[in-house]
Amino acid sequence: MQIIEDLNKMQETAIGLRSSGKLIALVSTSGALHAGHAALIRRAREEADVVIVSTIVNPLEFGPNEDYQRYPRNSSGDAEFCEKEGVDIIFRPSVKELFPESFSLNVSETCISGTLCGVSRPNYFSGVCTLHAMLFNLVRPDHVVLGMRDPQKVSVIRKLVDELHFPITIFVEEIVRDTDGLPFNSRNAYLNDFQRRDAATLHKALCEGKKLVDQGISNVDRVLAEVTHHISQVRRLRVIYVAAVSPVTMEPVRSEIVPGKTLVLTAVWCDEVRLIDNIVL
Repeated sequence: MQIIEDLNKMQETAIGLRSSGKLIALVSTSGALHAGHAALIRRAREEADVVIVSTIVNPLEFGPNEDYQRYPRNSSGDAEFCEKEGVDIIFRPSVKELFPESFSLNVSETCISGTLCGVSRPNYFSGVCTLHAMLFNLVRPDHVVLGMRDPQKVSVIRKLVDELHFPITIFVEEIVRDTDGLPFNSRNAYLNDFQRRDAATLHKALCEGKKLVDQGISNVDRVLAEVTHHISQVRRLRVIYVAAVSPVTMEPVRSEIVPGKTLVLTAVWCDEVRLIDNIVL
């Protein structure tokens, strides 16, 4: 396995691989790798000759009062993880090289990004777009593998690829959950045992909404009220949003839920830890 930190070397390596006919799959991460990332890496291995994992904590995604400085970082652990999963290249450039003081560009998506997580995290999706535009240029992937833990991010990256005409195929893997139902997430490391127990309520609440739909109840307000009610029973959790959208367009579902074609998403604060989850009804 190769570890590349230099931007020019990464681009030269990618160009050489493509010139030799190799298919490249990129799994872009913020590091602190876990079982959810392993599922993405394994899908990437199925689709390509060369699997490249980027491990970049992107400062452009964080607001002034967010957790950039304390976000989990574990370079040696990530390297061991990738070695075990058969990754070919880890790309981990320094933030100073990626974003020098003179850096002044910004790539923004202005439709999907203005809702849901984009309301409370106004910098997040422009940071996602800017970094991924750079990664697509440096890594030259044929395929990108993303996870459904953050479906809004998936939709934004799809638009980035489609509207800027990157020759990339996107594959999306389902959420990987721990035994308590909590999606694997690097920020789970912030949770103590009591917080984690309460955070698992998110998935349980979403499943209660799905039960209603399975029973034939299709009114979106009724289903969202049920999900919100279950989350609100836990003192530690503060709801940021509960919403129903189309999983394809991220447009709000305003009246009737179509089974199998409606995504319910939620974001909460669990004390000072921000968590997201979702379910297809």
